[in-house]
Amino acid sequence: MKLHSKILGEGQPFVILHGFLGMSDNWKTLGTKFSESGFQVHLVDQRNHGRSFHDDAFDYEVLAEDLKQYCNEHLLENIIILGHSMGGKTAMLFATLYPELVSKLLVADISPRFYPIHHDSILNGLNALDFSKIKSRGEADKVLSQYVSEIGTRMFLLKNLYWIEKGQLALRINLDVLKENVSEVGEALPMHSKFEKPTLFLRGDKSEYVMSSDEVLIKQHFPLAEIATISNAGHWLHAENPKDFYEAVINFITFSR
Repeated sequence: MKLHSKILGEGQPFVILHGFLGMSDNWKTLGTKFSESGFQVHLVDQRNHGRSFHDDAFDYEVLAEDLKQYCNEHLLENIIILGHSMGGKTAMLFATLYPELVSKLLVADISPRFYPIHHDSILNGLNALDFSKIKSRGEADKVLSQYVSEIGTRMFLLKNLYWIEKGQLALRINLDVLKENVSEVGEALPMHSKFEKPTLFLRGDKSEYVMSSDEVLIKQHFPLAEIATISNAGHWLHAENPKDFYEAVINFITFSR
């Protein structure tokens, strides 16, 4: 089973992994910009997300193995890998398992620690979408708003809607499997995992996903790690402040040794 991806540009491979309930399309604008800076950008849909395959197995081990198969299939080596949130956890594990394939690692707004489940209202809202009755994005938003008050989060979630056929909406994500395995999303990086190459952790200044107390743990797993804070940004830092995010990423991958 192969992961779906969009490949942009030519140059050193630069793999980007979206977060939980996201998809590669979330990164299209930034991905295009990175490709214009001389990289071959791979915007990847992880399993049970976007246009990639659905499967009952879902944890970081299988997500990392999916990526390994993707690299084998596309003959990728010396890659730069950037992951946001859940994608950041996949990227961390992949880099520690296959350091020979990775030249630089970037992790957006997640640390290697354990996170308790905190997606309940979102998953309940998505579960409440009855597509035998809902016939437009506006109607879906109305239902979702009863569970998720923040409009930006709803817009992000509603990107998962698509038309299976004329007049019939559905979700691209494999909601049943993601609900069943949601606890896997918060799992910590295995205790002895280590990646000893240039690493950048990016955090939003309004986000609480990466705290100063995480720094010791980050350095245990990633001894060369730097931590950069993106201003005026929460958890979706790449969408909330794309200009500063882009500059921080480009400076790191261009100048770090």
